[in-house]
Amino acid sequence: MAQAAIELIGINKSFGAVRANRDINLEIVRGTIHGIVGENGAGKSTLMSILYGFYQADSGEIRVGGQPASIKSPNDAIALGIGMVHQHFMLVDNFTVLENVILGAESDALLKKSIAKARSELERLEREYGLEVDPDAIIEELPVGLQQRVEILKALYRGAEILILDEPTGVLTPAEADHLFRILKQLKEQGKTIVLITHKLREIMAITDTVSVMRQGTMVATRETRKTTVEELAELMVGRRVLLRVEKGEAEAGGVKLAVKNLTVKDSRGVTMVDDISFDVRAGEIVGIAGVAGNGQSEMLEAISGIRRAVSGSVMLDGKPIDLTGAADPGELRDRGLAHVPEDRHHVGLVLAFEENENSILGYHDDPRYLWGPFLNIDAIRDDARDKITKYDIRPADCRLKTANFSGGNQQKIVLAREMEQDPGVLIVGQPTRGVDVGAIEFIHKRLIAMRDQGKAVLVVSVELDEIRSLSDRILVMFAGRIVGERGPEATEGELGLLMAGVEHREAAE
Repeated sequence: MAQAAIELIGINKSFGAVRANRDINLEIVRGTIHGIVGENGAGKSTLMSILYGFYQADSGEIRVGGQPASIKSPNDAIALGIGMVHQHFMLVDNFTVLENVILGAESDALLKKSIAKARSELERLEREYGLEVDPDAIIEELPVGLQQRVEILKALYRGAEILILDEPTGVLTPAEADHLFRILKQLKEQGKTIVLITHKLREIMAITDTVSVMRQGTMVATRETRKTTVEELAELMVGRRVLLRVEKGEAEAGGVKLAVKNLTVKDSRGVTMVDDISFDVRAGEIVGIAGVAGNGQSEMLEAISGIRRAVSGSVMLDGKPIDLTGAADPGELRDRGLAHVPEDRHHVGLVLAFEENENSILGYHDDPRYLWGPFLNIDAIRDDARDKITKYDIRPADCRLKTANFSGGNQQKIVLAREMEQDPGVLIVGQPTRGVDVGAIEFIHKRLIAMRDQGKAVLVVSVELDEIRSLSDRILVMFAGRIVGERGPEATEGELGLLMAGVEHREAAE
């Protein structure tokens, strides 16, 4: 029989009244890639945080290599050969790759020996696993795909034989995700054990040997991947049949609600990120923007929503001009019927230290519905938040809970509920389902289609080509800050991929 690398026996963990893990039993075989899937808030990350020593179980036993293990801190886990790559990277932005790798694993006070050892070891790891990255590069100057490699290198440098990855492709482009999977397969061939936490079922099917499904804190099933299907896993996760494709009728596009003309935007370094782009979005349609991350989509959304000042160009909202080069601000745009779901919910969409009900009115706190004379009407705000929690199935259903304590997918629902429930004429959404589970993806897509069918103009930016193709009535492709093509939803992934890469071909030129 194959030897178990990890055994979790009867694991229980509660946070106050919330039971995150209930009597969890799990066996992970050495030298395999084991997937763990479940809805947001199902307890996946909590379980792995117990294994890595961030949390301690209230009861239960952990065995590593067949032996009972006491894991009270990440240092204990590292000593047992367990490494973890977190969904939000644990890197010091202004340190080099080398400095991040040795941080916490220094062998001498002056660091000379540590740095020399780390440089040599990094060269070996790069050769062995295809994890090429410049050891002297500053972290904040690296794309997210390379930052993730640094996290993997950190774990391997510390001797990890078991590697836990939490939602590893949530911030990666399709090409970066494919490269990550090649690295993981290589690690497996070298005898490493990989635990992959993800909500993307097609990734589970493509790369794992075994998959376990969690629902509401319990382990409901474990399957050999080759003997299951995406449909079965989705049903096990949610407890009902899930629609895995977007169902929508033909768009009935009306007048132009949002018109962008010759928009140019520069970043903080003065580099032109959006280069003279023009497009419009009509009432009753969804326009999708496809493109590899970093090609100007983020800066475009920030300019249109008033967060970032444009260099030049004009924007018309319901036929009325908005000055994005001067004094326009997000509050003015909200007042004029434009709602914005930002790409980065943590830094732009939410204040994580606030309670859920406080975030549910963020930016709309001067709405008369939430006021009692000159003061905030706390009862009205909490009642409104509870309505949104019910309507958008936000879990846990506690409007007094700090927003930091919700899972990423439920944090996304908080932002979506806040913006959609304002009944905007124009909704712009960045990465609508990033880090969101299959059940919530279905829910969010239905909400976006419903807004379209109500005559709203919806602009969606996503790096997920499947999402863009299934949601959009028209698809615009951005490359190097410019719109390089427009296609219909029938466009193939290959055709869109060529445009995203800036490749000129006969169809694109026609």
